[in-house]
Amino acid sequence: MARTAVAYSNLIPNGNVAETALTAVATNAGVGNGHVLPAAGPNAKAVPELTLLRVVAGATGGNVTIKAGGNPPALASGQGDLVVAVANSATQWIGPFESGRFLQADGSLLVDIATGFVAGTITAFKIPRNT
Repeated sequence: MARTAVAYSNLIPNGNVAETALTAVATNAGVGNGHVLPAAGPNAKAVPELTLLRVVAGATGGNVTIKAGGNPPALASGQGDLVVAVANSATQWIGPFESGRFLQADGSLLVDIATGFVAGTITAFKIPRNT
C-alpha cells in the first residue's frame, strides 16, 4: 500500500484560517504505509522548519513517528526518528521540524501512524515565513 499524501494548509499571517480539510490517518500496517508530505515550496522540497502537524486520535491513540531522512540531504538523520505518543481522544501538535534530520532525499517528509490508531486525522500546516 502506498503512503497517503497530506496536503499543506497555509496559515495566514495577521489573519485567520477556517477549519481545514482533514486527512484520515493511515495506520502503519507495513513498510511504505503511513503518510507523506510531498515536496512543496522552495526548490520543490517540503518545508520542515515551517511545518506543524495536528494529529487527532479517535477512540484509541498511539505513536506518531516522523521518519528520519536520508543522508544526504539530512545530515543529522543519525539522531533517528521522532516518536510522539498521542493519547486516546486527544489532539497533539507536532513540529516544526529540522530539515537536517527529517528531510527525505526526494524532498518529502514521512509520517507513520501506529497500527491500532483508530478513526484519527492528520493535518499539515505551513507556517508563514513573513508576517
